[in-house]
Amino acid sequence: MDLQIQIKSLINNAPQDGVTPLLVKSIAPGLCALAEKLSHSQYYILQNMHEEWVLTTLSNRKNPKQEKRVVYAFPTSKDVFTESEMASDPSMIAAPTPVVHILFQLIALEPVDSIVFFETPGTTQNAIEIKRLEVQKLLQQTLEQKNSVNRIPPDIA
Repeated sequence: MDLQIQIKSLINNAPQDGVTPLLVKSIAPGLCALAEKLSHSQYYILQNMHEEWVLTTLSNRKNPKQEKRVVYAFPTSKDVFTESEMASDPSMIAAPTPVVHILFQLIALEPVDSIVFFETPGTTQNAIEIKRLEVQKLLQQTLEQKNSVNRIPPDIA
């Protein structure tokens, strides 16, 4: 699916509160820039029946007390069921999700530290990790740039 179509879908499905669609539109360039670094236009996310994404807590091998919470994004549904232990649970599903929607969700997913995108079907060796704080920082910069362009200089008169 084309990234612009994914952005339009996000805007159309956003709460029509007069703010959210404009916010999505303004951060769209940042979301697209991140999505272009990835190989697939959609990934499969393991979710429970309540459509909640399954989190995996990873521990640092050298410092087991240091943990991070990640969501895995797989290139195919087959990979979800091959690579994830929880996928054998019949209440779990592999939900196809457009990449821009995943990145947009990452902004607000407080318990999630990052999303690990597996790029090559059949293996978990080739992965790209995108951290939530990096996405938030990029989008904050996008908003600041947009606001500075739209500002009227104080000495315009």
